[in-house]
Amino acid sequence: MSEPLCFIDSNVWLYHLMIDSTASSALETRKRTLAINLINDVNGIVSTQVINEVCSVLKRKAAFTELQIKQVIESFYNRVAVVELDRQILIHGTQLRTRYGFSFWDGLIVASALSVNADIIYSEDMQDSLLIEGKITIINPLK
Repeated sequence: MSEPLCFIDSNVWLYHLMIDSTASSALETRKRTLAINLINDVNGIVSTQVINEVCSVLKRKAAFTELQIKQVIESFYNRVAVVELDRQILIHGTQLRTRYGFSFWDGLIVASALSVNADIIYSEDMQDSLLIEGKITIINPLK
């Protein structure tokens, strides 16, 4: 059996890429370690939306320079498969929001993951263990 395809949400990447000074050091260290191990161990997928979200937060909260942002973008494309949003994903996102009550952005995440037949969505922000369309499960890897 092949390795499962795992869509990794922006919140997991942010634990990997930056340190949150407002979190307790033990909790921060634990979540960062979990995120790093997960990203290194899975067959990862992201969407252009995830890249945009990560870069926006890094720019705003971690004061990344444009050179650093460019390096982050390049590392995504070199490290994982990237799903580009298209009309079908946008439309499917609306259907998922109606059916599951997702936020606008989470609907697009799920639609992107489904578009490439991912098996798992790793996210801290969505409902842990939710099975979507009988095809993909949301897992909070940081709990």
